[in-house]
Amino acid sequence: MPKNNWQPGASWHNLKKRASLIGKLRAFFHARNIIEVDIPILGTATVTDPFIDSLSLTTPLHGKSTPLYLQTSPEYGMKRLLAAGASDIFYLGKAFRQEEIGAQHHIEFTMLEWYRLGFDDHTLMQEVSDLLETILNCPAAEKITYHEAFDTYLDIDIDTVSLVSLQAYIRAQTDIPVDLIATQDDCLRFLMSEYIEPHFKALPHPVTVYNFPASQAALARIKTVEGRAVAARFEVYFGGLELANGFWELTDATQQKMRFTADQEKRKSLDLKVPDIDKAFLDALEHGLPDCAGVALGVDRLMMLALDSQHIEDVCSFLV
Repeated sequence: MPKNNWQPGASWHNLKKRASLIGKLRAFFHARNIIEVDIPILGTATVTDPFIDSLSLTTPLHGKSTPLYLQTSPEYGMKRLLAAGASDIFYLGKAFRQEEIGAQHHIEFTMLEWYRLGFDDHTLMQEVSDLLETILNCPAAEKITYHEAFDTYLDIDIDTVSLVSLQAYIRAQTDIPVDLIATQDDCLRFLMSEYIEPHFKALPHPVTVYNFPASQAALARIKTVEGRAVAARFEVYFGGLELANGFWELTDATQQKMRFTADQEKRKSLDLKVPDIDKAFLDALEHGLPDCAGVALGVDRLMMLALDSQHIEDVCSFLV
Protein backbone atom coordinates (compact mmCIF):
# COMPACT_ATOMS: atom_id res chain seq x y z
CA MET A 1 0.00 0.00 0.00
CA PRO A 2 1.32 3.53 -0.72
CA LYS A 3 2.77 5.53 2.16
CA ASN A 4 1.58 8.83 0.67
CA ASN A 5 -1.40 9.56 -1.53
CA TRP A 6 0.75 10.57 -4.51
CA GLN A 7 2.42 7.18 -4.71
CA PRO A 8 1.20 4.30 -6.89
CA GLY A 9 -0.63 1.40 -5.32
CA ALA A 10 1.27 -1.26 -7.25
CA SER A 11 5.01 -1.74 -6.87
CA TRP A 12 7.27 -1.22 -9.89
CA HIS A 13 7.87 -4.99 -9.88
CA ASN A 14 4.13 -5.62 -10.16
CA LEU A 15 3.68 -3.02 -12.89
CA LYS A 16 6.44 -4.62 -14.96
CA LYS A 17 4.80 -8.01 -14.43
CA ARG A 18 1.46 -6.53 -15.50
CA ALA A 19 3.03 -5.16 -18.70
CA SER A 20 4.48 -8.59 -19.46
CA LEU A 21 1.12 -10.29 -18.95
CA ILE A 22 -0.65 -7.72 -21.13
CA GLY A 23 1.86 -8.57 -23.85
CA LYS A 24 1.11 -12.28 -23.44
CA LEU A 25 -2.61 -11.61 -23.75
CA ARG A 26 -2.13 -9.76 -27.03
CA ALA A 27 0.20 -12.49 -28.31
CA PHE A 28 -2.47 -15.10 -27.50
CA PHE A 29 -4.98 -13.35 -29.78
CA HIS A 30 -2.53 -12.38 -32.50
CA ALA A 31 -1.53 -16.05 -32.81
CA ARG A 32 -5.19 -16.85 -33.54
CA ASN A 33 -5.60 -14.00 -36.03
CA ILE A 34 -8.05 -12.20 -33.75
CA ILE A 35 -7.88 -8.47 -34.49
CA GLU A 36 -7.64 -5.85 -31.75
CA VAL A 37 -10.21 -3.05 -32.05
CA ASP A 38 -10.67 0.28 -30.32
CA ILE A 39 -14.12 1.09 -28.95
CA PRO A 40 -15.02 4.57 -27.59
CA ILE A 41 -15.49 4.66 -23.84
CA LEU A 42 -18.11 7.42 -24.17
CA GLY A 43 -21.51 6.79 -25.75
CA THR A 44 -24.94 8.37 -26.01
CA ALA A 45 -26.58 5.17 -24.69
CA THR A 46 -25.83 2.61 -22.01
CA VAL A 47 -26.99 -0.75 -20.71
CA THR A 48 -30.42 -1.42 -19.21
CA ASP A 49 -29.18 -4.30 -17.01
CA PRO A 50 -30.77 -3.85 -13.55
CA PHE A 51 -27.57 -4.99 -11.84
CA ILE A 52 -25.17 -2.63 -13.63
CA ASP A 53 -25.12 1.13 -13.12
CA SER A 54 -23.18 3.40 -15.46
CA LEU A 55 -21.39 6.69 -14.87
CA SER A 56 -22.44 9.70 -16.93
CA LEU A 57 -21.56 13.26 -17.74
CA THR A 58 -23.29 16.05 -19.65
CA THR A 59 -21.59 17.99 -22.44
CA PRO A 60 -22.54 20.18 -25.43
CA LEU A 61 -22.98 17.91 -28.46
CA HIS A 62 -24.63 18.71 -31.80
CA GLY A 63 -25.70 22.08 -30.47
CA LYS A 64 -27.41 20.90 -27.31
CA SER A 65 -26.60 19.65 -23.82
CA THR A 66 -26.32 15.86 -24.11
CA PRO A 67 -25.77 13.12 -21.53
CA LEU A 68 -22.90 10.76 -22.34
CA TYR A 69 -22.19 7.49 -20.59
CA LEU A 70 -18.88 5.90 -19.71
CA GLN A 71 -19.27 2.46 -21.21
CA THR A 72 -19.67 -0.47 -18.84
CA SER A 73 -18.42 -2.82 -21.56
CA PRO A 74 -17.34 -2.55 -25.21
CA GLU A 75 -19.97 -5.18 -26.09
CA TYR A 76 -22.46 -3.07 -28.03
CA GLY A 77 -19.77 -1.34 -30.06
CA MET A 78 -18.03 -4.61 -30.86
CA LYS A 79 -21.25 -6.23 -32.00
CA ARG A 80 -21.94 -3.23 -34.24
CA LEU A 81 -18.53 -3.89 -35.83
CA LEU A 82 -19.40 -7.56 -36.31
CA ALA A 83 -22.72 -6.64 -37.92
CA ALA A 84 -20.80 -4.34 -40.27
CA GLY A 85 -18.55 -7.18 -41.44
CA ALA A 86 -15.69 -7.43 -38.92
CA SER A 87 -14.02 -10.80 -38.37
CA ASP A 88 -12.89 -12.22 -35.00
CA ILE A 89 -12.06 -9.27 -32.73
CA PHE A 90 -10.83 -8.43 -29.24
CA TYR A 91 -10.74 -5.33 -27.06
CA LEU A 92 -8.29 -4.64 -24.25
CA GLY A 93 -8.96 -1.40 -22.42
CA LYS A 94 -10.92 0.52 -19.83
CA ALA A 95 -14.52 0.10 -18.73
CA PHE A 96 -16.46 1.83 -15.96
CA ARG A 97 -19.22 0.86 -13.56
CA GLN A 98 -20.79 2.68 -10.65
CA GLU A 99 -20.31 0.23 -7.80
CA GLU A 100 -18.83 -0.08 -4.36
CA ILE A 101 -15.04 0.05 -4.25
CA GLY A 102 -13.38 -2.92 -2.57
CA ALA A 103 -10.60 -5.48 -2.77
CA GLN A 104 -11.99 -6.91 -6.03
CA HIS A 105 -13.97 -3.95 -7.42
CA HIS A 106 -13.33 -0.47 -8.69
CA ILE A 107 -15.32 1.98 -10.76
CA GLU A 108 -12.58 2.01 -13.44
CA PHE A 109 -11.11 -1.31 -14.51
CA THR A 110 -9.42 -3.04 -17.42
CA MET A 111 -11.55 -5.38 -19.50
CA LEU A 112 -10.64 -7.97 -22.08
CA GLU A 113 -13.50 -8.88 -24.39
CA TRP A 114 -13.48 -10.97 -27.54
CA TYR A 115 -15.87 -12.41 -30.13
CA ARG A 116 -15.47 -15.53 -32.27
CA LEU A 117 -17.50 -16.08 -35.43
CA GLY A 118 -19.01 -19.54 -35.71
CA PHE A 119 -18.25 -20.42 -32.08
CA ASP A 120 -20.89 -21.63 -29.63
CA ASP A 121 -20.67 -21.37 -25.85
CA HIS A 122 -18.76 -24.64 -25.43
CA THR A 123 -16.16 -23.79 -28.06
CA LEU A 124 -15.55 -20.44 -26.38
CA MET A 125 -15.39 -22.04 -22.91
CA GLN A 126 -12.48 -24.11 -24.19
CA GLU A 127 -10.70 -21.05 -25.55
CA VAL A 128 -11.10 -19.24 -22.22
CA SER A 129 -9.59 -22.28 -20.50
CA ASP A 130 -6.72 -22.25 -23.02
CA LEU A 131 -6.05 -18.58 -22.27
CA LEU A 132 -6.00 -19.13 -18.51
CA GLU A 133 -3.64 -22.08 -18.89
CA THR A 134 -1.34 -19.93 -21.02
CA ILE A 135 -1.35 -16.85 -18.79
CA LEU A 136 -1.54 -18.45 -15.34
CA ASN A 137 0.10 -21.80 -16.03
CA CYS A 138 -2.85 -23.44 -14.30
CA PRO A 139 -4.75 -26.69 -14.99
CA ALA A 140 -7.60 -26.72 -17.49
CA ALA A 141 -10.95 -25.42 -16.29
CA GLU A 142 -13.50 -27.95 -15.10
CA LYS A 143 -17.10 -27.50 -16.19
CA ILE A 144 -20.25 -27.81 -14.11
CA THR A 145 -23.79 -26.83 -15.06
CA TYR A 146 -25.69 -24.26 -13.02
CA HIS A 147 -28.18 -27.01 -12.12
CA GLU A 148 -25.38 -29.36 -10.96
CA ALA A 149 -23.79 -26.61 -8.85
CA PHE A 150 -26.97 -26.11 -6.83
CA ASP A 151 -27.52 -29.85 -6.51
CA THR A 152 -23.90 -30.56 -5.50
CA TYR A 153 -23.30 -27.75 -3.02
CA LEU A 154 -26.76 -26.94 -1.65
CA ASP A 155 -28.80 -30.05 -2.43
CA ILE A 156 -31.34 -27.83 -4.21
CA ASP A 157 -33.11 -28.84 -7.42
CA ILE A 158 -33.65 -25.50 -9.16
CA ASP A 159 -36.22 -27.05 -11.49
CA THR A 160 -38.61 -27.99 -8.70
CA VAL A 161 -37.83 -25.76 -5.72
CA SER A 162 -40.43 -23.09 -4.96
CA LEU A 163 -39.80 -19.43 -4.32
CA VAL A 164 -41.16 -19.80 -0.79
CA SER A 165 -38.70 -22.62 -0.08
CA LEU A 166 -35.78 -20.62 -1.43
CA GLN A 167 -36.74 -17.59 0.64
CA ALA A 168 -37.09 -19.74 3.76
CA TYR A 169 -33.71 -21.36 3.10
CA ILE A 170 -32.04 -17.96 2.83
CA ARG A 171 -33.81 -16.42 5.83
CA ALA A 172 -32.73 -19.35 7.98
CA GLN A 173 -29.11 -18.36 7.39
CA THR A 174 -29.15 -14.57 7.00
CA ASP A 175 -31.20 -11.48 7.73
CA ILE A 176 -31.11 -10.22 4.14
CA PRO A 177 -33.95 -7.75 3.38
CA VAL A 178 -37.01 -9.35 1.79
CA ASP A 179 -36.93 -7.08 -1.27
CA LEU A 180 -33.53 -8.47 -2.24
CA ILE A 181 -34.91 -12.00 -2.52
CA ALA A 182 -38.32 -11.14 -3.96
CA THR A 183 -38.03 -13.35 -7.04
CA GLN A 184 -36.71 -16.79 -7.92
CA ASP A 185 -33.74 -15.27 -9.73
CA ASP A 186 -32.99 -12.94 -6.82
CA CYS A 187 -32.72 -15.99 -4.58
CA LEU A 188 -30.64 -18.01 -7.02
CA ARG A 189 -28.20 -15.15 -7.60
CA PHE A 190 -27.80 -14.63 -3.86
CA LEU A 191 -27.20 -18.32 -3.19
CA MET A 192 -24.74 -18.61 -6.08
CA SER A 193 -22.75 -15.62 -4.86
CA GLU A 194 -22.79 -16.32 -1.13
CA TYR A 195 -22.96 -20.10 -0.81
CA ILE A 196 -21.73 -21.72 -4.01
CA GLU A 197 -18.94 -19.53 -5.38
CA PRO A 198 -16.93 -19.77 -2.09
CA HIS A 199 -16.60 -23.53 -2.69
CA PHE A 200 -14.65 -22.83 -5.88
CA LYS A 201 -11.94 -20.86 -4.05
CA ALA A 202 -10.11 -23.89 -2.69
CA LEU A 203 -10.05 -25.76 -6.00
CA PRO A 204 -6.67 -25.93 -7.81
CA HIS A 205 -8.25 -25.26 -11.20
CA PRO A 206 -10.67 -22.75 -12.75
CA VAL A 207 -14.37 -23.65 -12.73
CA THR A 208 -16.74 -22.87 -15.59
CA VAL A 209 -20.42 -22.78 -14.66
CA TYR A 210 -22.67 -23.05 -17.72
CA ASN A 211 -26.30 -23.54 -18.83
CA PHE A 212 -27.70 -20.75 -16.67
CA PRO A 213 -31.47 -20.45 -16.13
CA ALA A 214 -33.20 -19.08 -19.22
CA SER A 215 -34.46 -16.18 -17.08
CA GLN A 216 -30.82 -15.05 -16.62
CA ALA A 217 -29.93 -15.09 -20.31
CA ALA A 218 -29.14 -11.35 -20.61
CA LEU A 219 -27.69 -11.19 -24.16
CA ALA A 220 -27.31 -14.95 -24.64
CA ARG A 221 -29.52 -17.15 -26.78
CA ILE A 222 -31.83 -19.76 -25.25
CA LYS A 223 -31.32 -23.43 -26.09
CA THR A 224 -32.96 -26.68 -25.02
CA VAL A 225 -30.85 -29.24 -23.15
CA GLU A 226 -32.45 -32.50 -21.99
CA GLY A 227 -35.89 -30.94 -22.28
CA ARG A 228 -34.90 -27.90 -20.21
CA ALA A 229 -34.68 -24.37 -21.63
CA VAL A 230 -31.36 -22.84 -20.56
CA ALA A 231 -29.30 -19.77 -21.38
CA ALA A 232 -26.23 -20.43 -23.52
CA ARG A 233 -24.18 -18.52 -21.00
CA PHE A 234 -21.19 -19.31 -18.79
CA GLU A 235 -19.14 -17.76 -16.00
CA VAL A 236 -15.58 -18.64 -15.01
CA TYR A 237 -14.23 -18.63 -11.45
CA PHE A 238 -10.74 -19.17 -10.06
CA GLY A 239 -9.05 -18.52 -6.74
CA GLY A 240 -12.13 -16.95 -5.20
CA LEU A 241 -12.62 -14.52 -8.09
CA GLU A 242 -15.28 -14.31 -10.76
CA LEU A 243 -13.16 -13.86 -13.88
CA ALA A 244 -15.30 -14.04 -17.00
CA ASN A 245 -18.85 -13.99 -18.33
CA GLY A 246 -19.56 -15.39 -21.78
CA PHE A 247 -22.50 -15.87 -24.17
CA TRP A 248 -23.38 -17.71 -27.31
CA GLU A 249 -24.83 -14.47 -28.56
CA LEU A 250 -28.49 -13.74 -29.20
CA THR A 251 -28.87 -12.42 -32.76
CA ASP A 252 -32.64 -11.80 -32.75
CA ALA A 253 -33.33 -8.05 -32.47
CA THR A 254 -36.99 -8.54 -31.48
CA GLN A 255 -36.13 -10.89 -28.63
CA GLN A 256 -33.33 -8.61 -27.45
CA LYS A 257 -35.64 -5.58 -27.41
CA MET A 258 -38.14 -7.53 -25.31
CA ARG A 259 -35.39 -8.34 -22.80
CA PHE A 260 -34.25 -4.72 -22.66
CA THR A 261 -37.84 -3.63 -22.02
CA ALA A 262 -38.11 -6.18 -19.21
CA ASP A 263 -34.87 -4.77 -17.78
CA GLN A 264 -36.38 -1.31 -17.80
CA GLU A 265 -39.44 -2.55 -15.93
CA LYS A 266 -37.20 -4.27 -13.36
CA ARG A 267 -35.20 -1.08 -12.85
CA LYS A 268 -38.43 0.89 -12.46
CA SER A 269 -39.66 -1.56 -9.79
CA LEU A 270 -36.37 -1.13 -7.93
CA ASP A 271 -36.68 2.67 -8.13
CA LEU A 272 -33.52 2.89 -10.25
CA LYS A 273 -32.80 5.29 -13.09
CA VAL A 274 -34.22 3.84 -16.32
CA PRO A 275 -31.96 4.47 -19.33
CA ASP A 276 -33.22 4.45 -22.89
CA ILE A 277 -32.61 1.34 -24.99
CA ASP A 278 -29.57 1.61 -27.25
CA LYS A 279 -31.21 2.05 -30.65
CA ALA A 280 -27.96 1.84 -32.63
CA PHE A 281 -27.24 -1.56 -31.11
CA LEU A 282 -30.73 -2.87 -31.92
CA ASP A 283 -30.40 -1.50 -35.46
CA ALA A 284 -27.16 -3.47 -35.82
CA LEU A 285 -28.92 -6.65 -34.67
CA GLU A 286 -31.73 -5.94 -37.11
CA HIS A 287 -29.19 -5.56 -39.91
CA GLY A 288 -27.73 -8.93 -38.94
CA LEU A 289 -25.29 -10.07 -36.27
CA PRO A 290 -23.39 -13.14 -37.49
CA ASP A 291 -23.49 -16.35 -35.47
CA CYS A 292 -20.87 -15.83 -32.77
CA ALA A 293 -19.91 -16.23 -29.13
CA GLY A 294 -18.31 -13.59 -26.93
CA VAL A 295 -16.80 -13.29 -23.49
CA ALA A 296 -15.64 -10.50 -21.16
CA LEU A 297 -12.81 -11.09 -18.70
CA GLY A 298 -11.57 -8.86 -15.88
CA VAL A 299 -7.89 -8.18 -16.49
CA ASP A 300 -7.17 -6.67 -13.08
CA ARG A 301 -8.50 -9.81 -11.42
CA LEU A 302 -6.43 -11.93 -13.79
CA MET A 303 -3.39 -9.95 -12.67
CA MET A 304 -4.32 -10.50 -9.02
CA LEU A 305 -4.24 -14.24 -9.65
CA ALA A 306 -0.96 -14.04 -11.54
CA LEU A 307 0.65 -12.09 -8.70
CA ASP A 308 -1.13 -13.95 -5.88
CA SER A 309 -2.55 -10.65 -4.67
CA GLN A 310 -5.63 -10.13 -2.49
CA HIS A 311 -6.33 -6.51 -3.47
CA ILE A 312 -6.86 -4.79 -6.81
CA GLU A 313 -4.69 -1.89 -5.67
CA ASP A 314 -1.64 -4.17 -5.84
CA VAL A 315 -1.99 -4.56 -9.62
CA CYS A 316 -3.01 -1.03 -10.69
CA SER A 317 -0.82 2.05 -10.86
CA PHE A 318 -3.39 4.44 -9.40
CA LEU A 319 -6.98 4.15 -8.19
CA VAL A 320 -9.46 6.97 -7.64
